[in-house]
Amino acid sequence: MDRYAVFGHPISHSQSPFIHGLFAEQTEQALSYERILAPLDDFRGSLTCFWRQGGKGCNVTVPFKTEAFEMADELTERARLAGAVNTLQLLPDGRVLGDNTDGAGLVSDLKRLGVELAGKRILLLGAGGAARGALSPLLAEQPAEILVANRTRTKAEQLGEQFAHLGQIQGCDFGEITGSFDVIINSTSASLQGEMPAIPASACRSDTQVYDMMYGKEETVFLAWARSLGVQSRFDGLGMLVGQAAESFYLWRGVLPRVTPVLSALRAKMELPST
Repeated sequence: MDRYAVFGHPISHSQSPFIHGLFAEQTEQALSYERILAPLDDFRGSLTCFWRQGGKGCNVTVPFKTEAFEMADELTERARLAGAVNTLQLLPDGRVLGDNTDGAGLVSDLKRLGVELAGKRILLLGAGGAARGALSPLLAEQPAEILVANRTRTKAEQLGEQFAHLGQIQGCDFGEITGSFDVIINSTSASLQGEMPAIPASACRSDTQVYDMMYGKEETVFLAWARSLGVQSRFDGLGMLVGQAAESFYLWRGVLPRVTPVLSALRAKMELPST
C-alpha cells in the first residue's frame, strides 16, 4: 500500500487524513495517509526518513512550505512563482518534485461556487504566502484586473511587479483602494485574530462576490462585514482546503476526485455551517 502523509508543526488539527481517506475510497485507490509532526529544526531529516520508509508523496503545511520549496529537486511553474511548496512527490528516478496546489484549489472552489473570474475586477487582500500562491491560477482565468491590497504597500507592489507578465495586476495599500469590485478575496490571517482589514465599504456592491480563505464554526469577521453591507454571495475557505487536496491527490494518483461529497462530509464532521 502506497504511503502518503502531511508534515507540519503543529499537525494534530490537520483534516488531511480524513480528506484523502475519502478520496481514496471514492476513487478505489489503495493508499495510507498519516500526520507527521516534524521537528521545527529538522524537517529535512523527518522528510528523508519518510522517503526511506516507502513514502510516495506528502503535503506540507506551516511552517515548512518554504523549506520544502528549497528541498525540491524540481518545481512546477506555479510552485516557482508561489515561492513555496505544499505538495511533494517522489519521482521514479528518486528526485523530488515540488508543487503548490493552493491557488488551483482556490480557483476550483470559486468555480464550484459559480464565481465568475474572466473579465472581472478582483480585489485580493493581503500580500503574504497565501496571496502569492493564489495569483498565478487567478491570473490564468484572465480577469480584467487584480488589485493586490496590503497593509504594507511595498509588499503589494512587489507582487504586482513579479506577476505583471501574467496579466493586469497592481499593488497598493488598504487606504488606496478605489472603486468597487466584482470579486473580493481575503487572503490575510486577520480573521484568525477576529480583525477586519481596513478597506472601504465602497469596495463592495450588493452583487460583489466575497471569499475568505479562512473558515470557522462562526462567520468570519470579513464575511460578517460583507453581510452588513448587503452582499449576498459570501463564502468561506473550506472548499479551498478540499480543492487543494484534490489537486495533490491528482498529482500523486493521476485521478481527480470529486470534491463536493468530501466537502459535505468534512463540514458535517467539523460542525461547520454550509455556505
